[in-house]
Amino acid sequence: MCSPAFDSTALSVHTVRTPLRVHVYEFPASVRYTCALLCPTETETIGRPVMKSRDIRKLFIEFFAERGHVQLPSSSLIPPSNDPTVLLTTAGMQQMTPFFLGLEVPPAPRLISIQKCFRTVDIDEVGDESHNTFFEMLGNFSVGDYFKKDAIRFAWDFLTGVLQIDPARINVTVYPEDDEARGLWQSEVGLAPDRIYDDPSNIWGPVGDSGPCGPDSEIYVDRGAQYGCGEPDCGPNCPRCDRHLEVWNLVFMQYFQERDGTRRELEKKNIDTGMGLERISLIMQDVEHIYETDLFMPVIVKAAEIAGVQYGANERHDRSLRIIADHTRAAAFLVGDGVLPGNEGRNYVLRRILRRAVRHGRLLGIERPFLNQVIDVVAETFGDEYPELRSRRETIRRVVTHEEEAFGRTLAAGIARFDALADELRSRGATTVPGAEAFRLYDTLGFPFELTVELAHDAGLEVDTEGFQRALEAQRNQSRAALKEFADSGRERLPLYAAAKGVPVAFVGYDNATTDATITDIFSADGDVAQLEAGQSGEVVLDRTVFYGESGGQVGDTGTISTETGVFVVHDTQRPTPHIVVHRGEVREGFIRTEQSAVAAIDFERRKSIQRNHTATHLLHRALRIVLGEDTQQAGSLVAPDRLRFDFTSLTPLGAEGSLRVARIANDMVISDAPVVIFETSHQDAVARGAMALFGEKYGDVVRVVEVPGYSAELCGGAHVARTGEIGPIIILSEASIGSGIRRIEAITGAAALDYIATLQSVTQELARSLRTPVEHLPQEVRTLSDSIRERDRRIDALRLQLAAADVDSLLAGAVSVNGSNVLAVRVDAENRDTLLQVGDRLRDKLASAVVVLGGQVGDQPALVAMVTRDLTARGVHAGKIVQELAPLIGGRGGGRPELAQGGGSDISRLDAALASVEEIVKRQISG
Repeated sequence: MCSPAFDSTALSVHTVRTPLRVHVYEFPASVRYTCALLCPTETETIGRPVMKSRDIRKLFIEFFAERGHVQLPSSSLIPPSNDPTVLLTTAGMQQMTPFFLGLEVPPAPRLISIQKCFRTVDIDEVGDESHNTFFEMLGNFSVGDYFKKDAIRFAWDFLTGVLQIDPARINVTVYPEDDEARGLWQSEVGLAPDRIYDDPSNIWGPVGDSGPCGPDSEIYVDRGAQYGCGEPDCGPNCPRCDRHLEVWNLVFMQYFQERDGTRRELEKKNIDTGMGLERISLIMQDVEHIYETDLFMPVIVKAAEIAGVQYGANERHDRSLRIIADHTRAAAFLVGDGVLPGNEGRNYVLRRILRRAVRHGRLLGIERPFLNQVIDVVAETFGDEYPELRSRRETIRRVVTHEEEAFGRTLAAGIARFDALADELRSRGATTVPGAEAFRLYDTLGFPFELTVELAHDAGLEVDTEGFQRALEAQRNQSRAALKEFADSGRERLPLYAAAKGVPVAFVGYDNATTDATITDIFSADGDVAQLEAGQSGEVVLDRTVFYGESGGQVGDTGTISTETGVFVVHDTQRPTPHIVVHRGEVREGFIRTEQSAVAAIDFERRKSIQRNHTATHLLHRALRIVLGEDTQQAGSLVAPDRLRFDFTSLTPLGAEGSLRVARIANDMVISDAPVVIFETSHQDAVARGAMALFGEKYGDVVRVVEVPGYSAELCGGAHVARTGEIGPIIILSEASIGSGIRRIEAITGAAALDYIATLQSVTQELARSLRTPVEHLPQEVRTLSDSIRERDRRIDALRLQLAAADVDSLLAGAVSVNGSNVLAVRVDAENRDTLLQVGDRLRDKLASAVVVLGGQVGDQPALVAMVTRDLTARGVHAGKIVQELAPLIGGRGGGRPELAQGGGSDISRLDAALASVEEIVKRQISG
């Protein structure tokens, strides 16, 4: 098979031979073919040979290995849990970040990787010839070893020496202030000065408010005049054409940026580079766009074969084939790394691309499930480099098939409903799909909102996004109430639980945090079901579990139940009858079915906090009886991870002194680090040993005793610590009456108690130092200070009003007349946008009929505000459109309503020039 770089000329037939069969594909005759792109063996080349992507990978690894680099395997597309900033891995640098920050020691100072990456920003654009989601990033990295000189030399030698790209085709961009890089490009590789371009955007980082950062240099390859615009200034980043393709970015991490924006030189400087395999393959295979490389063509060819169409014969079909190829390729890698379809985050990204691929299959006339056939091609094409695609192929197929079948059942109905809605809207002259209607499609038919937007665009309609979001939030509130519905209807559901196949459930959670299990039963709000999909709430019963069902005051465990095809998040665990444990929650990813094998895992840190609080209630119970008398009885309790609550009988308040005594007794037992002994015995024997039982509670013949030898013993089925020292401090927060003869203690333990102590200590000491007063005098000092601040605020507000009035009068002199209308565009001193808006309001009111555009510096960024009086909006002047033209001039964006708009940017040096262009913009709007 061949990679086409074609025009719309006559078609010719070409035959591709593989070891198993002969494929015949029809492409335009003008295409340069290289059968080696697709055929693993017995290939025949028509035209000049090209380099396969797998060869580029191999050469890249070998080149840098010869120069002392150690290859790291690609990290997962799922970022590590300590990186909450991204949904998915987007660059090769992500797995290197701990090395650059000094958090981990790298295996070597010189590293390379070929990293799987996924970027979500271009999903809606996929279908054209340049955008894609999943890609491979080739990168070389230096952790405090070599710097700019070697990074530039390595890149140049690889491109021109190994890949043999003509040096005359290469241009680069540098950060304008990076004279070192500019000089190295000339002295090290001999690049002419006129092929080195300044680009102010060539600065990288930091990620967040502070961190490593530095200038970068981008390498471009000239694809030839046939791809150009013909203008004399055409070069890298040309806005008119794609002649110059960026293939490699070299980032020189030489600074550390502080939170205040200042930068200091790093003692050890780092190198981070990235070269997209898809782009360099385009260059090496001499094709028009990435979809004609061997990274996509096998997948496109398979999809075209299934659809019975020819790639290159119809642009509408080609667009659908490109979408299927990109999205199916991406989906295979996502599922291979453990992502499952769902309704949030990365799970929804997967669901979205799969559904989009299914829809475009339907547009090609494919009415049956077909994605698995394409998945097989992806697995074979990339399986050598990424073995997980083969080892997890069956799982990938199951997940994809399930999602395709589920969505396929609703797609036709959704499209039919949308078409009817669109016809109805057009018949009455409406141009916007109401948010409630878009949500109805989503809620009743499972029709994705993005698909509604896409169909609306094709039909020339807008969609009320805000209305959709309001309806969606209302539905989410209802979903949150679903679990409460289960709880509220618990008694009515008892016959359902009694008929569960998994009864009795074995509880193995006293000594284990995880266990293998089998899903025996699944219940929805309406009854038993065979499976649950992502986003659906329900109840799951396992044959064995580590989840503690709420009882005895101890709350139920949370955690996850994971199967091969889905993840069920457990929000609560209940024991509605003695023989069944019900896990309540929702499917976060994929789907789950009865009879599936599963791994049940509790949130162990949460459980440990619960255990600390539960044992603490036993210590407090005994301490209360010591202080108040042996007739004091437990009247209820709540044992949660963040707090404990203990209700007890008493006719008199415990009081501050009594609370201190109780806390001291309980904490003495914590300090003693006494063992907590748990054993089972007969009820009669337990009572004989002095174990306390709750009044009115029913116990079986065999009971569980929790004992702190020499201090307390209680009948209890809950989870506890092994020794009292594990509890940490016990702090009583409050003691109060909750009813006649019933009082309540609320307390915290462990880390929560330590945090509470530290906060109190820090706050009181800092206040005392700041106010220069003893801690015991703080309340009165704070009251005095508060009164003083309120008085000063009143005076400051009055002064600001006076200053604003004075500024307005002086600024009015800058107004000019444009076609008989007042136009005022000036720069003002403003600490924030509110000040800009306030000054703008005063100027507009003074001028009565005017266009007012103000610029100012807010922090270190330029800011814009535009205001237009209503009489001029009627003449066509639009504040939002004014800002839309001005904001790019200062390196930013903006917009708004006809009467008021705002914008911002990154280049404060260009603010005055932007304001100077306002007069001309207004003139065009009035004339137009």
